[in-house]
Amino acid sequence: MKIIVNGVDGNFGSIVANELLTKLNAEDLIFTAPSETGLNQFKESGAILRVANFNHQEELTEAFKDGDVMLLISAPFVGKKRQQAHRNAIDAAINAGVQKIVYTSLVNASDPENPSIEKIDHAYTEDYLANQTNLYYDFMRNSQYAEAMITSYINASETNGVQVSNQGAGEMAYISRKDCAIAAAYALMRPIEEKRIFNVNGAELMTLAHFVEIGNQATGKNVRYEVVSDEETYAAFDAMGVPRTTDGEFQKDSPAPYSSEGMVTFGQAIREGKMNNFTQDFELLTGQTPISVKSMFEQLELYQVGVRNATDV
Repeated sequence: MKIIVNGVDGNFGSIVANELLTKLNAEDLIFTAPSETGLNQFKESGAILRVANFNHQEELTEAFKDGDVMLLISAPFVGKKRQQAHRNAIDAAINAGVQKIVYTSLVNASDPENPSIEKIDHAYTEDYLANQTNLYYDFMRNSQYAEAMITSYINASETNGVQVSNQGAGEMAYISRKDCAIAAAYALMRPIEEKRIFNVNGAELMTLAHFVEIGNQATGKNVRYEVVSDEETYAAFDAMGVPRTTDGEFQKDSPAPYSSEGMVTFGQAIREGKMNNFTQDFELLTGQTPISVKSMFEQLELYQVGVRNATDV
């Protein structure tokens, strides 16, 4: 069985690729990135390296040739552009003879009442895979990355000491991006002829107020959590220079390398109880326990959100 890992130049894909290299023969792995330079870190790995840009469908079938299972990491832009990129990748995988796709989705993606703007593209992709193809699939419905909230916490501690959010008292089982990537690696090694949904959650449900409290205890800082409205949250991101949508201009080295529309509607969904899933799927899939928020705060340098890594053209 040959496994395709796309986006190995990114924060998520690189973790998956390195995890698989510790468990499988390198010649059974196909690593792709949107450019040749994105493959540089794996030149000595022994894996098969190919360029695959989801925006250029004509190149993808050849890039996915000989693969049996493929990891489709959701693109970092939102809307019709992302939906088309995902469809390009899925159609090319079918043409190349891929039998199964592991897709990084979002917690509660199929709920029509989930107000997350990000959810729309995930629901579209899940529906396309499940109902318009004959592919096998695993949907990895990941909870929100703790790294995003940790970076926000650090930014608050270095500015006015207040972490504002519209999440209210909603709960989320925050999980490390690293754990989500490890879960994806294990899913890629599962039997092909299955269709599963995994809710990949962190160690415990908590409010953002509790999250900040844990951060204060672990770091000795004194950040205060303040509940604000949706519009006030937009205004806070505006003040940081964060674009409202992924079509906007992203600042280099921004502490918030994502669109405010995505984060504000995440907050709304959490506030409304639309993202409070809590399962043991991570443990069942990997045999491991997800890292706790406390442990992440104790190793801050390893759990930052990182830079935006997007190929929009």
